Amino acid sequence: MLRFIPGLTLISILLFSTSIFAANPLADWQPKFDPSNAEYTYLLSTVGHPAIKGATVGYRIRDRVWQESGGRLFVDYRPISQLGGEKDVLRKLKMGAIQGMLCSSVFAPNVSPRLGLVNLPFLVDSFANLEKFRQNEELFSEYGIEAEKQGIIVADFTGYGSYGWATKTPIKTVAAARKQLFRIAQAPVNVDLYKAWNIQFTVMPWPDVPQALQTGVISGLDHTPIVCNITKKFNVAKNYTNIEYAQGLYIHLINKKWFNKLPQDLQQILDRAIKEESAKVRALTEQQQLDQIAAAKANGVEFNTLPSAEKAILVKLAEPVVQKWGKIIGLDYLHKVQDELKD
Repeated sequence: MLRFIPGLTLISILLFSTSIFAANPLADWQPKFDPSNAEYTYLLSTVGHPAIKGATVGYRIRDRVWQESGGRLFVDYRPISQLGGEKDVLRKLKMGAIQGMLCSSVFAPNVSPRLGLVNLPFLVDSFANLEKFRQNEELFSEYGIEAEKQGIIVADFTGYGSYGWATKTPIKTVAAARKQLFRIAQAPVNVDLYKAWNIQFTVMPWPDVPQALQTGVISGLDHTPIVCNITKKFNVAKNYTNIEYAQGLYIHLINKKWFNKLPQDLQQILDRAIKEESAKVRALTEQQQLDQIAAAKANGVEFNTLPSAEKAILVKLAEPVVQKWGKIIGLDYLHKVQDELKD
C-alpha cells in the first residue's frame, strides 16, 4: 500500500522540530566569537537537529575553522531547516546561494544516483562497515565523482544511526511486519525495497508522523533508535525491531565553484576540519545509539532483534532491488564496495 500525504509548510516544520526540545534549541550553540568581520563566509544548511550528534558537526567545524583561520573564514551553520527543506536547499546549493549542505542519505540520490549506494539494503549496514567504506579513499572518491561533475563536492559524512522498525506491537517475524503500515522516507530505493518485501507502507512528511502514530493512520515507523527516542516517537511506538539494513547519513556537500575560489590555505583548513571532525562525530554517533537505546529501555521500550532466519527472508527479497539500483549506481563500483565490505 502506498499513500502520499500532503506536507506542511516550512513554518510548520520548524514549529514541530523545535517544540519537542527547549524553547530555544540553539541557545547552547551560539558562537563565542563575533563573526561580523570574517573575510569569507561558508553558509551550511541541514534539516538535522543538534540533539543528534551527527548534526553537531557543523558547529564543531565552525569553531575549529574560526580558530585555525584566525577569524578569516566563518562557517555559518544553520540546522533544523532554517534555510528551507532539502529540495529547496539543494537548488540553492547548485546556484551558489548556499555554499554547503549536510544532506540526508535518503534525499542524496536526487544529487547523484551513486549517493544512493548507502541506502542499498544490507550493504553499508553497520557502524563498522560504514567506517570501513569511508576509510577506503578510492571507494569514497568514486562515491562522489558523479556529484563533482555537477559542481558539488562530496566532502564527508556523519550519521544518525542504524535503521529498523519502531512499532506499537512487537515485531519478531516478517509475517508480523506485513500486518503493519509503516511510514518510510520519500526515497526511491526505500519505496522499491518495501515493495519487494511486500510490506505495507506510506510515504509521509516527517512532521505528520506524531499525529499519524497517535491516531493509528500508521502503526510503525522505519527509522533509527536515535531519532525515535530523541523525537519522542517511542512515547507511542513502544517496540523496536533491530533490522540494521542501512545507516542513516548526513552527507556533507560543498559548492565546488565557491570552494575553488577560497584561498588555498583556507581550502586546506576547511577540508581538514570537515574530515577530522566528521570522523570524531561518527564515533560519537555509535555511542549515542547505545545511550539512546538504554534510555528507551529504561522508559519501557522493548527491543527485539529479527531472528536470522527472518532476516534472511528480507535479504533474499531485497536482492532484485540491489541489482536494479546497482545498474543505476554502476555495477562495477557496487561490486568493489561489496568486496571491500565482505566479512
